[in-house]
Amino acid sequence: MTGMLHHRVDGPSPEDRYLPLLLGPSMGTSLAVWDPQVPALARDRRVIRWDLPGHGGSPADVVDTTPGATTIADLGRLVLALADSLGVDRFDYAGISVGGGVGAWLALHHPERVASLAMVCSSARFGEPPAWHERAALVRAEGTAPLVDMSATRWFTPGFPSFPGSRAAALLDDLRAADPAGYAAGCDALASYDLRGDLARIAVPTLVVAGRDDPATTPAHARELADGIPGASLVEVARAAHLANVERPAPVLAAMLEHLASAAAEAPPRDDASRHAAGMAVRRAVLGDRHVDRAVAGTTDFTAPFQDFITRYAWGEIWTRPGLSRRTRSCITLTALVARGHHDELGLHVRAALRNGLTPEEIREVLLQTAVYCGVPAANSAFAVADRILSEEREG
Repeated sequence: MTGMLHHRVDGPSPEDRYLPLLLGPSMGTSLAVWDPQVPALARDRRVIRWDLPGHGGSPADVVDTTPGATTIADLGRLVLALADSLGVDRFDYAGISVGGGVGAWLALHHPERVASLAMVCSSARFGEPPAWHERAALVRAEGTAPLVDMSATRWFTPGFPSFPGSRAAALLDDLRAADPAGYAAGCDALASYDLRGDLARIAVPTLVVAGRDDPATTPAHARELADGIPGASLVEVARAAHLANVERPAPVLAAMLEHLASAAAEAPPRDDASRHAAGMAVRRAVLGDRHVDRAVAGTTDFTAPFQDFITRYAWGEIWTRPGLSRRTRSCITLTALVARGHHDELGLHVRAALRNGLTPEEIREVLLQTAVYCGVPAANSAFAVADRILSEEREG
């Protein structure tokens, strides 16, 4: 065994407030599986993605590829070696499928290194060993090509676009290109992986995300994780299969950003500068870079104190609090804006609600509720504003 996991680093150098974030992939994919989330995650922190042995840019021989030799612990130790090589002592961690299993192993065996954990479409047990040993033998004999059609139906729901050049097609190409020895070693690791009896010992803040249509790690797997890990949060994403973060990037990103903010909030900012930094990060995540950049560019000497105030107080103290989810805060904000007739702000926060993981159908339900408690004329105007914004989002 030689070398180190291939990796990519995005985002600024780490600062005192934001720990680096390590992202682990799913079997058969490369670090590109995290492309939908990285731009937002890397805005304020260093994001480190890595490839499994024999996947993407990682050579297969970073692990022992002898049949049956590789374990999740081997993969976990490779991740720690990567972190050490980058000077990263403590980090937040998120992983998809086997990547989530690696994160759970790290949280169990090296809790001093892991500040928070997110497990996306993952499990405490990925099935019985014989099925994984059979798949490993198939891949060692015939390569990964026989797995492509099956993986397509497990990774994505039937309506997800998979035409040439699409994100789905690119990930399936990663599977075709995977080194058979490295992929088979991953199968061996999953065959011996079973953390069901150890979940109660995971003591870091944990988020579990499930694709509601995932046939590989069904929502039952996610509920087992969330029930077993003390204090874990569970988010189920509708209309998503095994690669939920690819198929439904917005709600998965919203859940991760909220989880990371909540974990950081356990050590709340003590000074105005850190509150401003935290507030600006959440403000950008909720409202979008384009709006925030426009507001910052338009700041004058006269308006600067107000911009500072809303960034520190509204965003740095209220929106960063862990007591309510961002989805819930969006629902409350939409209702308040309808009640007061603040239509410009309402349009802005309809877009924000989408970023926070609300669907158009859920936004409609919020506005229907306002018709009862805020009045039909107010709701009528709100529906017109929201319909225009949602149409623009569909077209744009």
